[in-house]
Amino acid sequence: METSELLKRVRQIEIKTRGLSRNIFAGEYHSAFKGRGMTFSEVREYQYGDDIRNIDWNVTARYNQPYVKLFEEERELTVMLMIDVSGSREFGTISKLKKNQITEIAAVLAFSAIQNNDKIGMIFFSDKIEKFIPPKKGKSHILRIIRELIDFKPEHRNTDIGNALRYLTQVIKKRCTTFVISDFIDEDFENALTIANKKHDLVALKIFDKREQEIPSIGLIKIKDAETGEYSWIDTSNKKVRENYAKWWHEKDNLLTETFKKSGVDVANIRTDQDYVRSLIALFKRRGQ
Repeated sequence: METSELLKRVRQIEIKTRGLSRNIFAGEYHSAFKGRGMTFSEVREYQYGDDIRNIDWNVTARYNQPYVKLFEEERELTVMLMIDVSGSREFGTISKLKKNQITEIAAVLAFSAIQNNDKIGMIFFSDKIEKFIPPKKGKSHILRIIRELIDFKPEHRNTDIGNALRYLTQVIKKRCTTFVISDFIDEDFENALTIANKKHDLVALKIFDKREQEIPSIGLIKIKDAETGEYSWIDTSNKKVRENYAKWWHEKDNLLTETFKKSGVDVANIRTDQDYVRSLIALFKRRGQ
């Protein structure tokens, strides 16, 4: 992408996603993702209804009347975005490619984090770790993240989610909130998911296209596996072919749902032709309850 075109695209993404994060997500994000705990703030005189367990007995003895300790949330978080950049993200049939949906969602989350004074970092992964951007604050850091989301070119096209999760647990030492943004077209990552979610707070955002759920009847078509590069022909006019594919997708989707459930990972399913705002708000409200 030419520099001028890239800057224009960065600006478009910034304007749209910064507005969304400020006007829609600010309160929901704050309540959905808690800080590291409570820290002492100050003491004040006891008031009716205060928890007697918070009485500061030293200050109470000094002034001969009860005082209580006040605490506030230690708010600052480290937020990591794990972005699947494998070949399958380049699929899309109706309004946008999966990779464009991923870019917007990641940018909204990044601006939401910064507005809450949280650090934000990013891991691009395929079947290897393509790039690691350490967590930082600041607008220039956010704009770098958006530029990378738009213009990054991965070396590999396959997917290894388990490897990416193991890398996360190794490189980020303190507990963080991690959004794994992927179509999750992969297998055998449940163990790594469970281990990573014990150390960190993982949230899965599954991005998928309508045509991955069902095949329309449009005759004989040649399809290409975006990750392996292999071609094959299928007869979509054959009802049995369409039914078998739909059954395969349904079984695979159920297995993935069960994987997230067993691992204790919250998930939002976001289709490329649908509004991701609604899905994210529903996720945030669910977590904030």
